Amino acid sequence: MNVAQDYQAVERRGTDVLEFEAGPEKERLDRFLARCVPGLSLTRIRRAIAEGAVLVNGAISAKGARLAPGDRVSLWVSPTERTAATPEALAFEVLHEDDEIIVVNKPAGMLVHPSRLEKSGTLANGLAYHFLQRSGRPLRPGIVHRLDRDTSGTIVVAKTARAHRLLSKAFRERRIMKTYLALVKGRVAPEAGEIDAPIGWEASAWPRWRVMDQGRPARTRYRVKRRFEQATLLELEPLTGRTHQLRIHCAFIGHPMIGDRLYGEAAATMAETLKLKHQLLHAATLAFRHPATGEPLTFAAPLPPVMKQMLELLGSGNSATETEAQICQTMMS
Repeated sequence: MNVAQDYQAVERRGTDVLEFEAGPEKERLDRFLARCVPGLSLTRIRRAIAEGAVLVNGAISAKGARLAPGDRVSLWVSPTERTAATPEALAFEVLHEDDEIIVVNKPAGMLVHPSRLEKSGTLANGLAYHFLQRSGRPLRPGIVHRLDRDTSGTIVVAKTARAHRLLSKAFRERRIMKTYLALVKGRVAPEAGEIDAPIGWEASAWPRWRVMDQGRPARTRYRVKRRFEQATLLELEPLTGRTHQLRIHCAFIGHPMIGDRLYGEAAATMAETLKLKHQLLHAATLAFRHPATGEPLTFAAPLPPVMKQMLELLGSGNSATETEAQICQTMMS
């Protein structure tokens, strides 16, 4: 097989070529690609291998072949099969980057990872492009946790298999601390408290995720950061990790997030009046130990413009910059 000629033929058919380097684990080719390209099913990957759309060190290989450390794997996919590994130039703020991890401030409105219906425009696609620009070769982002599409703020992504493994373990064991800032409707009376209300899923209800007796345990700590006439800025710390937990818990105590059209009717009305496109929820801080060095790290993402503007509109009496500085100063206290 003439690889160069075949590559040109594929290029003329309008495909993307994704390249990966095998690590120290001697994985099967098909399972290695399934791990590297989570947007493609194992069935589709095996079909690609059978069709000769996968090369190992420039040669066609069988799906069950074992990869050796350093093997170069090339996968050809069509634009209709774009995945998390497809590089795209997207805007996001890098808070920290080294050889093992990258910490970014994800903007609201951006998915973390491609879904069944959306295959591009995600943070994973943007990180793939970022890595390609920095190193000159593709690198699959190691997603270890997620933020909802409309939640902005800090997120850490692994750049190596070791970092991915250790960070995933730290998340499972609740050794990574996360705090969020949310603007909620009404004045929250207690200075601080804990919401302990189980969350479950019910097919016949809407929203389907809600507080229910038979749900899984869900706990959230909260602390008032600033009160306004008709709203409160809360710091939230999730002690469990249920779907939409913070939004559901805030609505459960009678203070839905401003802009939340799903869990708060009154908040939705306010969102329409203020022309907000999403709930005002921001992943403000992220604290964990570096997966390679063990060094304790803490990262804080600045408030997004829409939340700064809302602080002024709600009558804080200070400029947005002054208010944000006061919030950040007390965030760790």
